[in-house]
Amino acid sequence: MKALITGASSGIGRDMARYLASKGWDLILVARRENRLTELKNELTSVSVRTIVTDVGSAACCRELYEMTKDDGVDMLINNAGFGLAGEFASADLDIELNMIDVNIRALHILTKLFLRGFIARDSGVILNVASSAGFMPGPLLSTYYASKNYVLRLTEAIYEELRRKGSHVKISALCPGPVNTEFNDVAKVRFAVKGISSEDCARIAIDEALKGRLIIVPSSMLKAGLFFKRFVSEKFLLKLAYNFQRKKNER
Repeated sequence: MKALITGASSGIGRDMARYLASKGWDLILVARRENRLTELKNELTSVSVRTIVTDVGSAACCRELYEMTKDDGVDMLINNAGFGLAGEFASADLDIELNMIDVNIRALHILTKLFLRGFIARDSGVILNVASSAGFMPGPLLSTYYASKNYVLRLTEAIYEELRRKGSHVKISALCPGPVNTEFNDVAKVRFAVKGISSEDCARIAIDEALKGRLIIVPSSMLKAGLFFKRFVSEKFLLKLAYNFQRKKNER
C-alpha cells in the first residue's frame, strides 16, 4: 500500500507519515522544505519513501505532481498542506490570504479531483482531507482560514454522498481537529487558549478512522462535546463566542 501526503515536512503530516510507515505503507512525501523531507526519509528506512519538493500553492505544480505520481499506485491521498493567518479581515495581508486560499482550497480541490477519478475507475482508494474544527464555525479574527476549512469540510461531505450513491468503495474523510500542538501556531501567530492534543495522537486517530471509512473525524472528546452544544445557540451568539475565543488566542 502507498500513501501520498502533502505538507509532510512537519506537524500532522509528518506524524501521519511516521504512523503509516509503522504499518508498512510506502510513502510519497510532498512539501517545500527539502531538508525536512530528507530528514524524514532517512528516518523511515523500513519502507520505500519518495520525496517531492514542490509548492502546492501553484495550480501548475499540483497538476505536475499528479502527472508525476498517477502511475505509482497511490492508494491513499492525504491533503494536509495548509496554513492560517490571524488578524482582522480588513487589515490582513491580501497576498498572504490569496496564497492561503491557493494552498488550503485550490490545491486540495485539484488533487482531490484528479486522484478521485482514478480511484473511482478502479473502485478503491482513500482520500483524507485535513480540515479543522474551524470548518464547523465562523471565524472572526481568523476569517479566511476558517472559511477555507468550511470549504474543505463541505466539499468532502458532498463527494462522500456522491460516492455513496454510486455504491463506490472509494472512501473519503475530513479530519476536523481542534487545537493540535504543531508549528501552525507560529505561522498563524496565535496561541491556543486550551491545551491541544499531540500531533502523534491526531495522526494515528485520523489514519485509523479514514481507513474505516468514517466521514468526519473529530479526534478530541472535548471538541465533540462542544460541537454537540453548538447546535443549541444562535449564529450571532456563536459569532460573539468565536470572536472572544480568537481574541484570547491572538493576545497570548
